Amino acid sequence: MVNCEWLKVPSALLDAEARAAAEARQGVLTKPPGALGRLESIAIQLAAMQGKEKPSLDQVRIVVFAGDHGIAAEGVSAFPQAVTTEMVRNFANGGAAISVLARVLHAELEVINLGTVVDPGPLPGVSDQTLGAGTANFAKQAAMSEEQLARAMNIGRQSAERAVTQGVDLFIGGEMGIGNTSAATALASMLTDISVESLTGPGTGLDTDGVSHKVKVLQAALNLHRDKIDSPVTALRYFGGFEIAALTGAYIASGQMGVPVLVDGFIASAAALVAIKQCPGTADWLLFSHASAEPGHKHIIDALNAEPLLDMGMRLGEGSGAAVAVPLLRLACALHNEMATFADAGVSSKK
Repeated sequence: MVNCEWLKVPSALLDAEARAAAEARQGVLTKPPGALGRLESIAIQLAAMQGKEKPSLDQVRIVVFAGDHGIAAEGVSAFPQAVTTEMVRNFANGGAAISVLARVLHAELEVINLGTVVDPGPLPGVSDQTLGAGTANFAKQAAMSEEQLARAMNIGRQSAERAVTQGVDLFIGGEMGIGNTSAATALASMLTDISVESLTGPGTGLDTDGVSHKVKVLQAALNLHRDKIDSPVTALRYFGGFEIAALTGAYIASGQMGVPVLVDGFIASAAALVAIKQCPGTADWLLFSHASAEPGHKHIIDALNAEPLLDMGMRLGEGSGAAVAVPLLRLACALHNEMATFADAGVSSKK
């Protein structure tokens, strides 16, 4: 077990009074009850999370964690590992999808490099918190040492703490790392007993033969390490990545501090799975943004009994799917906060 005492801190409790007040408000707005569907329940859920009848999402923080994966040496990705570093530079230059989305949303974007095979050097807007030149190859050994795992999770926790200090209304975690669909698949299979075959997808673009090879590699790795796994974070140490561990730490810490989290796609949901398995109260603080086109995502979502907000066929990562869902959440808040009540508008209510 990793020595992270902070993991024992329970998650914050949702505000029952704020939830009740929001439900009551929804009941007197100028519409038939339930006519706005999930927009109503989203507003009520955010009210309970933020502890106020009228929630808001003015301040959004997006943190992208980057790191390479040793499992890439097994030929499980269609792209070379150099792409991780190249994308970190793209984040710094503002050319990545998440960079564009953050600008449009007026959201703060933070990029943290946890360790790439190719050192990108100092970059503006990128925090260098390198734990190594990527993880080890989990086909042969644990992906991380206990110290690396503890540090990665703490980096995620600290990112959530910074967000709280700056008064954010919503936290989004993104990731970048060639090979990380393999890590997420192995984690999800280990923690849910869903078969590797059901969870494995093309990632960045593998063909049918490539997916079959990926299945064989991951199954062999699971067989190698299965007997050593005694907790969710131990599974994370053996099969995860630096960026997945940081996401897990950020989600758990956000729940402890009472900050709503909007979860991205397959990789981010695998981190959420670890977080909830380790600290069940984290589940109260997570909203799931979209249904990823990566086939394993649906299985994780089903295992968590979650319901994504959107289904756009996306599978980019970076936090992009979550960012796309932010306007929907903002509209839910605006409708909840700004619609007139029947009394205000002089409209007859339901008999």
